[in-house]
Amino acid sequence: MDVDLAQLRTLVAVVDEGTLEAAARKLHVTPSAVSQRLRALEEAAGRVLVRRGRPATVTAAGEPVLRLARQVGLLVADTGRTLDPAGAGAPVVPLALNADSMATWALPALAPLAGELRLDLHSADQSRTSALLRDGTVMGAVTSDAEPVAGCRVTPLGTMRYLPCAAPGFLDRWLPDGPDPAALARAPVVVFDRSDDLQHAYLRRHLPSTADLPVHHVPSSADFLTAVALGFGWGMLPELQLGAVASGAVRPFDPAGAVDVALHWQRWRLDSAPLDRVAEALVRSARARLRGAR
Repeated sequence: MDVDLAQLRTLVAVVDEGTLEAAARKLHVTPSAVSQRLRALEEAAGRVLVRRGRPATVTAAGEPVLRLARQVGLLVADTGRTLDPAGAGAPVVPLALNADSMATWALPALAPLAGELRLDLHSADQSRTSALLRDGTVMGAVTSDAEPVAGCRVTPLGTMRYLPCAAPGFLDRWLPDGPDPAALARAPVVVFDRSDDLQHAYLRRHLPSTADLPVHHVPSSADFLTAVALGFGWGMLPELQLGAVASGAVRPFDPAGAVDVALHWQRWRLDSAPLDRVAEALVRSARARLRGAR
């Protein structure tokens, strides 16, 4: 491929802004110039890189090119700060974090860096954060995926333990004799979103089928906890989160049913001071808070 910096910046702008017109405004050029640059980049790659929809999205062939574009942009920005520290703005570091890590140990780890870096945080289930790394959306991710994404390095963080929990009133009504199969088949359950398998993984130990369960979907870590405390249903809560719950508001009802999720830190294999600082902060915090950390 024979590409130039303007073409790579244009690809990033189109994907981030969602349309060619919005990318043109960000880059202070005309939509025609954006279209020409994007077409030239696709001709150099010999592939269609962007689906021209609303929003514009990167194709499978475009993912490695988008990752290249972001990496080049990171290196250019780092070099600019080295040459002119006073004139450079705060570096932007896009990260993908699972919601439970964000709600417990990750945000406190990143807080000391918030005055010097611009953190662009993307929330996704730990099984999906690596996809954001793979398509070039983020530079680093907390993920359950131990297999390194191409061009990335992996650091084990430890395990996050989840416990089946419910409000006392819910337990009295739905599980008065404990989590026996008949009661679990009737009891409402709170699930984060449709990719969250924690509750169903627990139930598969007790039930032949989980197809017809009464389910509430609450796609926010803090609101998920609130929903369980209010008695919407039972749910798998992070052990780290239980200390912040008012005494007696929720309680584990089957400690032997704990589910441990191994987490890993994946990041681009690039020398970048901002990314290095983020990595150091996250790894240090995770190893202080998570189980089995080394």
